[in-house]
Amino acid sequence: MDNWEGEIKMTGMLYLCATPIGNLEDITLRVLETLKDVDLIAAEDTRHSRILMERFDIHTPLTSYHEHNKFEKAEILVAKMQAGLRIALVTDAGTPGISDPGEELVRQCYASGIPVTSLPGPSAVVTALTLSGMSTRRFCFEAFLPSDKKARRQVLEELREETRTTVFYEAPHRLRKTLEELQDALGDRRLTVCRELTKRFEEVMCITLPEAVEYFQEREPRGEYVLVLEGRSRQGLADEKARAWEEMTLSEHLAYYQAKGLDKKEAMKQMAKDRNCSRRDIYQALLSE
Repeated sequence: MDNWEGEIKMTGMLYLCATPIGNLEDITLRVLETLKDVDLIAAEDTRHSRILMERFDIHTPLTSYHEHNKFEKAEILVAKMQAGLRIALVTDAGTPGISDPGEELVRQCYASGIPVTSLPGPSAVVTALTLSGMSTRRFCFEAFLPSDKKARRQVLEELREETRTTVFYEAPHRLRKTLEELQDALGDRRLTVCRELTKRFEEVMCITLPEAVEYFQEREPRGEYVLVLEGRSRQGLADEKARAWEEMTLSEHLAYYQAKGLDKKEAMKQMAKDRNCSRRDIYQALLSE
């Protein structure tokens, strides 16, 4: 072991350890070595993590760290690391901090001067994205849609204009409702439905939103799902916006931007951009209204 590694071992530190999302063989050698070497493992579900520990003969003590204790338990864990303990954080599956309470512990570590490192590995987001056949150059991750009806409607409305590929998580008992809401809000989009990724009954379906709604009306959803949704066509979005401006009078268009806080000059500049003409044209047309 070189001097750098020996120096790190003398200080408290947080290790974010990615664990398998299904197939236990997907764990990395580096994660296995770290889990055996740290002083404590903070796990989202200790019962679930013990399966992994037993499989790879890991005897490091476990403690719980989950959504319902993430604030107060993070303070306790940070205090332990300040005292010199090295702690590994694992989630039920995948990479800690992605749609789980790990982000709070990381935040508190940085606020307290505790070094943090991430050991890369399995992630359902990336696995589904690479399987989807969708554009991967630009994408966003929505995790689970909000359960609150108002927040859910707001997210769905925002997604109407999203041009990036979007990845969602969904549980089987909510899948039908989510697919129906996505179709109602977004219309006919390409969709890749990934089920039980890396597990024995892994399934990937490249279909459309309407087809997915029909498919799951006839079949009971089973297992954990990741949905990869096609982004809105930029040209289609531009055409829709152009039609919207065409339906407004110039005065209404001007009032729209002034209500957003733009002065008349900046409002006319934006109007010209919307209508693909010059600001002089907008000015002259307003005078003649």
